[in-house]
Amino acid sequence: MFDVNQYAVVADSIADAGRFLYERGWSPATSSNYSARVDQDHIAITVSGRHKGQLGAGDVMVVDIQGRPVQSDSRASAETLLHTALYQVFPDAGAVLHTHSVNATVLSRLVPAGELLTFDGYELQKAFDGVETHETAVTVPVFDNTQDIEALAKDTQEWFLKHPEQPGYLIRGHGLYTWGKTMADCLRHVEAFEFLFECELATMRVRP
Repeated sequence: MFDVNQYAVVADSIADAGRFLYERGWSPATSSNYSARVDQDHIAITVSGRHKGQLGAGDVMVVDIQGRPVQSDSRASAETLLHTALYQVFPDAGAVLHTHSVNATVLSRLVPAGELLTFDGYELQKAFDGVETHETAVTVPVFDNTQDIEALAKDTQEWFLKHPEQPGYLIRGHGLYTWGKTMADCLRHVEAFEFLFECELATMRVRP
């Protein structure tokens, strides 16, 4: 059983995040999915197929840490296991956001297979937890898109168990996943990533 009052709080935070991300153009229409931790064994996550700029109380459900619905007949996001994999790797994660911005989608297609996207020398790298200087590199893995979510969840989980310091990842031609201790931290990470994605694409356009 989960705390209904805590669920209400995190569901509201998910709805607020959805409106913000939709207004910024990073989660168009019914794309994307968001979650927040209710307790160590349960997370609240968006119901599949809901417009992320218009989320209400009935658009967020609870699943256990294995991704199984709890007290709900609704269908969770098809990518629920990608969320639960991260909560299992990062016990202090309080929220996970998956967005579908143009910049994230385009840039993910430009990173060669088997290579990491690397940010180096940007002041805004310090927006990520644990990064204290621009004089370092933030690396982002790019996983190939697949409809086999169970396999992708396993791959991402294994990668981040080995690289727990990284703040997010891309799915090729799909979008961004990032997380934080709180929803505010997670939203900050999304904003930082989007700025860095735009900088990288702008650099590619002007570089001879």
